[in-house]
Amino acid sequence: MEGKDWETTDILICGCGPTGAMLSAYLGQMNIPHVVLEREIDITTDPRGIALDEDGIRALQGLGLYRSIYTDIGTCMGKFNFISGSSTNLSKEAFIAMDYNTTAGGTGHVGYICHKQPALEKKLRDTMRAYASCSLRSGSTVIDLDEDDSWTYCIYRDAEGMERRIRARFFVGSDGKTGFTRKQYLEKKGVFMERVTDVLYDETWLGYTPEQVYEKFFPPGFRFLCNPSRPAVCGRFGLPSDRLWRFEFFVRPDEDGHHLATREMVQKIVFPLPGDVQFPEDCINILRSRPFAFSARSCNVWAKDRVILCGDSAHVFPPFGGQGIASGFRDALSLAWRLAMLCRYHSCDTRVHHAVLSAWYLERKQQLEQSLAATIENGKFVTESQPLKASARDWYFWLIQFVPSWRRQLELGRRRKGMVRYRYLDGMPFLPDLNGGVNIPQVHGKKSNGEIVFTDDIIFRSQQGGLFQMFVYLHTDEELLEVRKVLQEVEQPSRGTLLAKNVPIIIEKSVTDAEDPNVIKIATGEEFASSPLCNRRPEPKLYDQFALGKEIRGRYCIVRPDRFLFAACNDINELHVAIRSMLAYLHQTGL
Repeated sequence: MEGKDWETTDILICGCGPTGAMLSAYLGQMNIPHVVLEREIDITTDPRGIALDEDGIRALQGLGLYRSIYTDIGTCMGKFNFISGSSTNLSKEAFIAMDYNTTAGGTGHVGYICHKQPALEKKLRDTMRAYASCSLRSGSTVIDLDEDDSWTYCIYRDAEGMERRIRARFFVGSDGKTGFTRKQYLEKKGVFMERVTDVLYDETWLGYTPEQVYEKFFPPGFRFLCNPSRPAVCGRFGLPSDRLWRFEFFVRPDEDGHHLATREMVQKIVFPLPGDVQFPEDCINILRSRPFAFSARSCNVWAKDRVILCGDSAHVFPPFGGQGIASGFRDALSLAWRLAMLCRYHSCDTRVHHAVLSAWYLERKQQLEQSLAATIENGKFVTESQPLKASARDWYFWLIQFVPSWRRQLELGRRRKGMVRYRYLDGMPFLPDLNGGVNIPQVHGKKSNGEIVFTDDIIFRSQQGGLFQMFVYLHTDEELLEVRKVLQEVEQPSRGTLLAKNVPIIIEKSVTDAEDPNVIKIATGEEFASSPLCNRRPEPKLYDQFALGKEIRGRYCIVRPDRFLFAACNDINELHVAIRSMLAYLHQTGL
């Protein structure tokens, strides 16, 4: 197609839900020109997703949104309480209680927050608009898509009903599982959702006022009601001032989900559950009530030529693990820097596109399969319908908690497995021989002026300068002289500023009091707890201030923008090897 009559940009994103907005914000941070087409005029006010895990919180932090998390977006989800039997008492003692108030997961954050999705999306869009490289066009509907070896070509109808034409190097579909990109374009090219399992479940949303009613009838924390005849999940979400409560319950095969979603049936099934006291039905406003069939699926391909799927367009989750939005965020963060790389250095080379995006899919698939497996197991655990099996489950978990170490493992939930580590396959951007492929932990640091910070905010303080960043990790500051000498000897890359000019140095233990803005001392949990960063959130219980050093196992670290380690080097020779490999990957000199 002729390009002279087409508006041109680097990236075109279809859909501005959480995943599309996250991708846009990180592309803006990397100064990559892009356009976002969103069908709706305004942000949808339905609550929809309510859970966001610590990876998702970390992704928000990377956009400078940490201080908004507990003031505008949500609150810590607290404990996940698993309650057995058919009791309607939500205060009944749980046979398992997983504590997500802790920071045991390695990101420096609590395990989960419960958020109000419209507030989350608003903050993401505010961040997008701060970047000149981003253009959000609400009320725009994609009506046609085509591509050739160099461009994708999109025709869309804008908010005024006018047809517009725009071409982009890459087209990213983040428009959901029923959106245009996959359903109307890629399915014809052999891209389809592969079924993992099906879990039928009903989803009902409730909101409550006034405050005293909410406090009396809706306890904090999240509850999984493992009732063999009617499994359910319920809990608070959003800010405390929002007074929101979500309740989901199982629809039996012989029942009509739409009938159960009526107010009359909600009154019979949901309202009696908080306790034996007469439920104040006149104080409840039902915001959303509808049946929804959940399944676990992932597309067989996430990128076809120049069209890419991201978030719900590429995979869907059951609700049992709070992984839907978080997985979309992981997609966006890991895709953004690759698109930046392709647009900067390889905008016309289809061989490179295929190699880079295939490796992206293989990496993400490893982590996605872990999340899907954990979610499915949790769903089976909650929805066990055989009374004998449910009773055996309850007795088993009751007994093993008499062993303190096993009890501690249960309380940690899915975080007990530690940080994600990719298994290396050809083309993946990390060096396995230098410990590459691990998602680096985040700890708390203390600057020379006494300010408490997150280590991510120091390592990635200048994303616009380059895609990969470098930091140094030392046990004591007695090693500083040697390290500074090595850093001076290392030849900086000539084809683009790929490493930070002022390399941050993170030190476990300080012997001297020398002040250096690039030197960050590791902070204790007590120091973090007394800092403004701990406002409105739990103190860092189970925080391991040495987690970063234990995981990276090196001194000179090159890290990718998605917080995965490219290489950890212990001397200048290894560092030279790592830098050469990094440049070879970014410029694809070996392809």
